[in-house]
Amino acid sequence: MITYRIMNLHDVKQLHEVDRSEYIDLIYEVTDEGLVEHKQNHECANWDQQQLQEMQDRYIYELTQGGMAYGAFDGLRLVGFGVLAHQFRGKEQNQLQLDLMYVSRAYRRRGIGTRILTFLSEEAKKRGAQFLYISSTETRSAVSFYQSQGSEMTGEVDEELYTKEPKDIHMIKELNG
Repeated sequence: MITYRIMNLHDVKQLHEVDRSEYIDLIYEVTDEGLVEHKQNHECANWDQQQLQEMQDRYIYELTQGGMAYGAFDGLRLVGFGVLAHQFRGKEQNQLQLDLMYVSRAYRRRGIGTRILTFLSEEAKKRGAQFLYISSTETRSAVSFYQSQGSEMTGEVDEELYTKEPKDIHMIKELNG
């Protein structure tokens, strides 16, 4: 049975338990015409040590700055998590960023990502955000997931986040009432 809870700094040691690997059949690129599809045929591997360290550093940074994390656990094993960043963004400072979001390969398509995103969206609303800013990987699976949750391409790309991840698909999710 999957259980959910708010995560803390101590939980950083479990991030390696999430298997982010996936088969990638399609990626998107943003052009003047909108989203352009590029067929792919490769396996995205799980974290290497450098990627894991970068993710752990981001997790620690956000939690120590006032952000928060929410995780899904199968017993004691972490099988999915998301991080809500602390910093407000956008011209009107009414957006909070979904900084990290992963569900282990064997646990996808079970509603875990939806539950994590819903919880973090509610938390962002409580903190005063009107929108969730999502810098999504360009894979079909990620973009389709966020679109299915009500996200759409943003007309106002965050320059700092774009500079960090220029290939990402920058999306916005309105946090209603």
